Amino acid sequence: MSGVPEDPRTERTRAKLRTALLEECASRPLEAVSVAALVRRAGVGRATFYLHYADLEALSVDACAEIVRAAVDALHAWRGVPDPAAPPPALTAFFDSLPQHAGLYRELLRPGGGGPLGLVLHQDLRARSRAERALAGAPEPDLIASAVAATFAGILADWLHGLIEATPAEIAGRVWRLLITLHRAPGPDWG
Repeated sequence: MSGVPEDPRTERTRAKLRTALLEECASRPLEAVSVAALVRRAGVGRATFYLHYADLEALSVDACAEIVRAAVDALHAWRGVPDPAAPPPALTAFFDSLPQHAGLYRELLRPGGGGPLGLVLHQDLRARSRAERALAGAPEPDLIASAVAATFAGILADWLHGLIEATPAEIAGRVWRLLITLHRAPGPDWG
């Protein structure tokens, strides 16, 4: 990123395309959505679509990037000493928000945390976790950041795919306790 603000027209066009995609995917799976139907709904030309996105998957990941930002923010929405019994309200709210577009998320986030959205989630969460651990002087920032990112992405994906049965509040609590345990892992000697 160059730090130069994006042209407002570009952002408006991308927003139209993201909204159109979410509307299309509300009634059918991504694989059944065509670029023609999408651009019709968005009110833009086919060439405009390809000017902004290589394909529908690239648009889908962009449209779902909000889930990534929300997940990363929710996991870091606490200060002080974390209470294992009480996940941050932002984490519970995050899990509460997922069912609205769960079908699309499942298409982009495969069981175990893979897929194009899983990759973005893992990278963003790992970078944030690593930066915060390094800033705090906590041991093993690379290792723990990787463990946190992989654990969260995997559990989120498995929950969305029905491999873990829990309400949003229950999964938020379970994830929270598990991630606190990872952050409390012993130092370099692991003893």
